[in-house]
Amino acid sequence: MTDVRKLSWDDMAVEELTPLIGRRLIYTAQQMLAHVYLKQGALVPAHDHVNEQITYILSGALRFWIGEHADSPGGEYVDVRAGEVLVIPSMVRHRAEALEDTLDVDIFNPPRQDWIDKSDNYLRTGEPMSNGGQG
Repeated sequence: MTDVRKLSWDDMAVEELTPLIGRRLIYTAQQMLAHVYLKQGALVPAHDHVNEQITYILSGALRFWIGEHADSPGGEYVDVRAGEVLVIPSMVRHRAEALEDTLDVDIFNPPRQDWIDKSDNYLRTGEPMSNGGQG
Protein backbone atom coordinates (compact mmCIF):
# COMPACT_ATOMS: atom_id res chain seq x y z
CA MET A 1 0.00 0.00 0.00
CA THR A 2 1.31 3.47 -0.84
CA ASP A 3 1.45 6.33 1.62
CA VAL A 4 -0.93 8.52 -0.39
CA ARG A 5 -2.73 10.95 1.92
CA LYS A 6 -5.54 13.42 1.32
CA LEU A 7 -5.44 16.35 3.73
CA SER A 8 -7.54 19.45 4.34
CA TRP A 9 -6.04 22.68 5.70
CA ASP A 10 -9.31 23.35 7.52
CA ASP A 11 -8.93 20.10 9.50
CA MET A 12 -5.52 21.14 10.87
CA ALA A 13 -5.00 23.27 13.94
CA VAL A 14 -3.10 26.53 13.46
CA GLU A 15 0.12 26.54 15.47
CA GLU A 16 0.41 29.98 17.09
CA LEU A 17 4.05 31.10 17.07
CA THR A 18 3.35 34.66 18.24
CA PRO A 19 0.13 36.67 18.55
CA LEU A 20 0.79 37.83 14.95
CA ILE A 21 2.10 34.65 13.28
CA GLY A 22 0.57 31.20 12.91
CA ARG A 23 1.13 28.24 10.60
CA ARG A 24 0.02 24.83 9.43
CA LEU A 25 2.51 22.26 8.06
CA ILE A 26 2.42 19.32 5.69
CA TYR A 27 5.70 17.54 5.04
CA THR A 28 7.31 14.40 3.73
CA ALA A 29 10.89 13.19 3.87
CA GLN A 30 11.81 15.42 0.90
CA GLN A 31 9.62 18.53 1.00
CA MET A 32 7.47 20.78 3.16
CA LEU A 33 4.38 22.83 2.39
CA ALA A 34 3.27 25.44 4.92
CA HIS A 35 0.44 27.91 5.27
CA VAL A 36 1.81 30.89 7.17
CA TYR A 37 -0.68 33.41 8.58
CA LEU A 38 0.76 36.84 9.32
CA LYS A 39 -1.22 39.73 10.72
CA GLN A 40 -0.35 43.23 9.57
CA GLY A 41 2.87 44.34 11.24
CA ALA A 42 4.15 40.81 11.91
CA LEU A 43 7.94 40.57 11.62
CA VAL A 44 9.96 37.56 10.55
CA PRO A 45 13.47 38.30 11.86
CA ALA A 46 16.59 38.10 9.71
CA HIS A 47 17.61 34.50 9.16
CA ASP A 48 18.98 32.03 6.63
CA HIS A 49 18.75 28.28 6.18
CA VAL A 50 20.04 25.48 4.00
CA ASN A 51 16.54 24.90 2.64
CA GLU A 52 15.51 26.27 -0.73
CA GLN A 53 12.32 28.31 -0.26
CA ILE A 54 9.48 29.28 -2.54
CA THR A 55 7.02 31.79 -1.08
CA TYR A 56 3.67 32.23 -2.84
CA ILE A 57 1.39 34.96 -1.50
CA LEU A 58 -2.27 33.92 -1.64
CA SER A 59 -3.61 37.09 -0.01
CA GLY A 60 -2.07 40.20 1.49
CA ALA A 61 1.52 41.37 1.01
CA LEU A 62 4.97 40.84 2.53
CA ARG A 63 8.01 43.12 2.33
CA PHE A 64 11.33 41.26 2.15
CA TRP A 65 14.83 42.54 2.82
CA ILE A 66 17.39 40.26 1.18
CA GLY A 67 21.11 39.61 1.76
CA GLU A 68 22.95 42.29 3.72
CA HIS A 69 19.73 44.35 3.86
CA ALA A 70 18.12 41.68 6.07
CA ASP A 71 20.16 42.72 9.11
CA SER A 72 19.87 46.46 8.57
CA PRO A 73 16.60 47.00 6.71
CA GLY A 74 16.33 50.24 4.82
CA GLY A 75 15.25 51.39 1.41
CA GLU A 76 16.20 48.26 -0.56
CA TYR A 77 13.41 45.69 -0.33
CA VAL A 78 11.09 43.56 -2.43
CA ASP A 79 7.31 43.67 -1.94
CA VAL A 80 5.51 40.44 -2.80
CA ARG A 81 1.74 40.66 -3.20
CA ALA A 82 -1.17 38.27 -3.77
CA GLY A 83 -0.50 36.14 -6.83
CA GLU A 84 3.27 36.73 -6.73
CA VAL A 85 6.08 34.32 -5.86
CA LEU A 86 9.51 34.90 -4.33
CA VAL A 87 12.21 32.24 -4.78
CA ILE A 88 14.88 32.27 -2.06
CA PRO A 89 17.92 30.04 -2.68
CA SER A 90 19.70 28.14 0.08
CA MET A 91 21.68 30.27 2.58
CA VAL A 92 20.33 33.63 1.35
CA ARG A 93 19.64 35.81 4.38
CA HIS A 94 16.17 37.38 4.48
CA ARG A 95 13.72 39.23 6.71
CA ALA A 96 10.02 39.95 6.17
CA GLU A 97 7.25 42.21 7.41
CA ALA A 98 3.53 41.80 6.76
CA LEU A 99 2.24 44.98 5.10
CA GLU A 100 -1.31 43.73 5.64
CA ASP A 101 -2.94 40.55 6.90
CA THR A 102 -1.31 37.87 4.75
CA LEU A 103 -1.64 34.19 3.90
CA ASP A 104 1.49 32.83 2.31
CA VAL A 105 2.33 29.35 1.12
CA ASP A 106 5.94 28.37 1.76
CA ILE A 107 7.55 25.38 0.08
CA PHE A 108 10.87 24.09 1.43
CA ASN A 109 13.30 21.51 0.17
CA PRO A 110 14.44 19.77 2.29
CA PRO A 111 11.81 20.21 5.01
CA ARG A 112 12.59 22.70 7.78
CA GLN A 113 13.60 20.43 10.65
CA ASP A 114 13.49 23.38 13.06
CA TRP A 115 9.84 23.93 12.15
CA ILE A 116 9.06 20.25 12.65
CA ASP A 117 10.75 19.96 16.05
CA LYS A 118 9.71 23.49 17.10
CA SER A 119 13.27 24.71 17.72
CA ASP A 120 12.68 27.79 15.52
CA ASN A 121 13.22 30.24 18.39
CA TYR A 122 14.14 33.11 16.04
CA LEU A 123 10.55 33.09 14.78
CA ARG A 124 8.91 32.58 18.16
CA THR A 125 10.94 35.25 19.99
CA GLY A 126 11.50 37.78 17.19
CA GLU A 127 15.29 37.68 17.67
CA PRO A 128 17.39 37.56 14.48
CA MET A 129 19.15 34.26 13.89
CA SER A 130 22.93 34.31 13.53
CA ASN A 131 24.31 33.63 10.06
CA GLY A 132 24.63 30.03 8.95
CA GLY A 133 22.01 28.57 11.25
CA GLN A 134 19.08 26.29 10.62
CA GLY A 135 16.44 28.85 11.55
